[in-house]
Amino acid sequence: MSPCSWMAAALAAAAGLMLATAVQAQEKIYRCGNEYINNANEAKNRGCKPMEGGNITIIQGTAPQRASAPSASKASSAPRASGSRIDTSEQRSRDSDARVILESELNKAEDRLVQAKKAYANGEPEKEGIESRNYQRYLDRVAELKAAVARAESDAISIRRELDRLGPAKEASSAAK
Repeated sequence: MSPCSWMAAALAAAAGLMLATAVQAQEKIYRCGNEYINNANEAKNRGCKPMEGGNITIIQGTAPQRASAPSASKASSAPRASGSRIDTSEQRSRDSDARVILESELNKAEDRLVQAKKAYANGEPEKEGIESRNYQRYLDRVAELKAAVARAESDAISIRRELDRLGPAKEASSAAK
């Protein structure tokens, strides 16, 4: 066998292998919620929908680890059995901590809202630098300031809603009882 014929045979074998791989890669892919499978029988049983069009690349990620939040007021370091309840004083403490955090965040959000409204100046902020010659730049900045005001208002409303879900604030005297 000459070197040319040997090389031609190797190329033919490589082309055949690539063709077989391409045929295998063209199996029908089915989507079942957030899961993708290529087994037609299983897909039919589960009511999955066939995927149409382009290629799908799936990268298997690592499973998220369950992180437990450290608590400064934990009475014991032993893990709780699932389904066990926490005592009411510990729950009140957690609710109180959550309220303090949310009130702090609300104060920050309201400060950001005041600053954003001040910078926006009812849609007519003063022109800065090159904006006197480039009106579009001024309009872009005004639009950004308007969006910042809307974001700050939305943040404050969301935090107030969360505070309302916690219920009315308890008096310090009733918490001590």
